[in-house]
Amino acid sequence: MRLGLICLLFLQVSIINANTEENANDNVNNSNNNNTLDIYTYSSFVQGGITEAVTPLFEKQCQCEVKYHHFGDAQSILTRLKIEGERSIADLVIGLDQNLMGIADAAGLFVPHQIDNAQLTLPIAWDSSVYLPFDYGYFAFVYDQNRLTDVPQSFDALADSDIKIIIQDPRTSSPGLGLLLWIKAAYGDKAPSIWQRLSDNVVTTTRGWSEAYGLFLKGESDMVLSYTTSPFYHHMIENDSQYQAATFTAGHYLQVEVAAIPKHSQAPELANAFLQFMLSEAFQQEIPTSNWMYPVVDIAMPPIFSETAKPMSLPLLDTALIESERRNWIDEWLNAL
Repeated sequence: MRLGLICLLFLQVSIINANTEENANDNVNNSNNNNTLDIYTYSSFVQGGITEAVTPLFEKQCQCEVKYHHFGDAQSILTRLKIEGERSIADLVIGLDQNLMGIADAAGLFVPHQIDNAQLTLPIAWDSSVYLPFDYGYFAFVYDQNRLTDVPQSFDALADSDIKIIIQDPRTSSPGLGLLLWIKAAYGDKAPSIWQRLSDNVVTTTRGWSEAYGLFLKGESDMVLSYTTSPFYHHMIENDSQYQAATFTAGHYLQVEVAAIPKHSQAPELANAFLQFMLSEAFQQEIPTSNWMYPVVDIAMPPIFSETAKPMSLPLLDTALIESERRNWIDEWLNAL
């Protein structure tokens, strides 16, 4: 999801949270026209730099105006869409992931797009005609190798250590939900036991990724839940190799970020045009160094992306299963911590 201007994000958390509520209230009062594309997305997508690079290109192409309405996290977007219902001005939503698709389907929030998936180069098969991937990555625990030398290679080893970690809340954060599913995929019915063992390792649980990573950079923990690609930002932008992602030998959990057209979109043609644009080289070439994730089409990438092996991926849990069991799994997590 999205390192972007990482050193600034932590300083902006309070501003983002304050703006989110105001932004959300404004959305209900806005009205659309056929030459405006209103996009709902998460805050760091807008602040990470990718929108500044790609939006002028699309606006020139479509002779239209693109307006972004940003919220703290992908789960906040779903909540907003449910609250707004037919009043929503969202023409397109960017930033959900496959773990939230079942929740969105149950609420009937989105309609099929008109984009050909054939050019996608995901590490998994993709047959959805509703959700279009635009990047992907793997959840991981990032650490400072100047501070941590004995790096765990499994959740068991982490639980047996005195290493302190910061994680995100699965009720409010898509990475937090990703961690919940990662442990469930790895341990099945034994997941509650792993959470109980990890409880002493958890320093704090934040509402979102930005706050968690900011606290980690301030030295509040030894490790933080993020992505295998998060250290690439520090390598490329800061010329700093002290931050690394721990490799768990049993495998990591994949996140595929998607975009979709709300059923009440007032500009479905523009929305489909933007979806097609998201698969273009002009857009996808910005993914590695703006969102700090992997692109979903075959393009040239910075050397560190192509030279660093991707981790082994655990089998993904079914989206319908996630929707039906999510609350039970969250209860397990709450009871354990």
